[in-house]
Amino acid sequence: MPVSLPKSLAKSLARCGFALAAVFIAPTAAFAEGFQTTAPRAILVDAGTHTVLLEKSADEYVTPASTVKIMTAEVVFHEIAEGRLKLDDEFTVSEHAWRAGGAPAGGSAMFLAVNSKARVEDLIRGLVIDSGNDAAITLAEGVAGSEEAFVGRMNKRASELGLTRSIFGNPWGQAGPDQKVTPREMVQLSAHIIKTYPDLYRYFGEKEFTWNKIKQQNRNPLLTMSIGADGLKTGNIDDSGYGMVGSAVQDDRRLIVAVYGLRTAKDRAEEARKILQWGFRNFEEKSLFKANETIGSAQVYGGTAGSVPLSASNDVKVLLQRGGSEKLTGKIVYEGPLIAPVEAGTKVAKLEIRRGSTVVLEQPLEAAETIDKGSLASRAFDAAYEYAAGAIHNKLSKKQ
Repeated sequence: MPVSLPKSLAKSLARCGFALAAVFIAPTAAFAEGFQTTAPRAILVDAGTHTVLLEKSADEYVTPASTVKIMTAEVVFHEIAEGRLKLDDEFTVSEHAWRAGGAPAGGSAMFLAVNSKARVEDLIRGLVIDSGNDAAITLAEGVAGSEEAFVGRMNKRASELGLTRSIFGNPWGQAGPDQKVTPREMVQLSAHIIKTYPDLYRYFGEKEFTWNKIKQQNRNPLLTMSIGADGLKTGNIDDSGYGMVGSAVQDDRRLIVAVYGLRTAKDRAEEARKILQWGFRNFEEKSLFKANETIGSAQVYGGTAGSVPLSASNDVKVLLQRGGSEKLTGKIVYEGPLIAPVEAGTKVAKLEIRRGSTVVLEQPLEAAETIDKGSLASRAFDAAYEYAAGAIHNKLSKKQ
């Protein structure tokens, strides 16, 4: 349920140019003030504050093409992190991997030889530098036994990571009804990889890789543009255009961009570069709350207290556009009332900050105190109150 913000939160937001929202506004396609992109679908996010700086149709489905290999890499990285896979492990290149993803297929390839063996580390390089379809299939078969079983792991991991809309049908980028993602979730996935696997993410930033005496340059054009870019993937399929997900760091600030649906590789590179440079030049960081500072409260049912204070476990910061005139709005949202007992540290709500119709920040909020279950009398009172409130709400709803 949405709740009104307390005076302390209102004052904090006002200091940063915020206005309080009275109603929920659904996200829509939006342009950042003073900047427009020709990309049909795009999103730019600050990785440190999770602020959305720009978005345009970021929740529409797109065909990921080879950017799907970011998800393939995540599954492999997760296996390594869990100790079930090592960089020195070797996988055999099957005839299927060679025929469907290698030189005979005519697509992007690492040029693995059929029935040869390759180390996992080399296959990762072949996946993220060469964009090798043969590397993707060989990793999938080596990790899970088959491409189909690996796809099951991709979708399971996507669900675990909160990618609720994206669906994966293969690990290398072939188009199909079971292969669709959103730009927003591809940025979310990329941010997770960068934060969780820094030692493995570095492979995305290597500029070339040689296998079987064939040297290939990294297909990410941002790496050669002197803008601090350090990784992620491009992709293109004829029926969906050119897309990419890229990340760059300047002055300790990391931005992640996704663009899809461009007409040419040149357009894709230029739009991604322009969006990143605009983001670095035109935003400044503002602090809203310190870690563990009380932000608001949530109603509690059947407890020793009728509400619980809410706070964030880390500093709450947001990026604001320099010279921008558009107001930001904020609200606390939770499903409630909460049912006692409520343990301190439990995530029970979120702080939602918007720029116009665009959600620029979603910050989980935790219970700052433990609220134990109340006495029988207090629970009975709360039950009677909720019953009366519900009856009034239903009566008013029928009149509307």
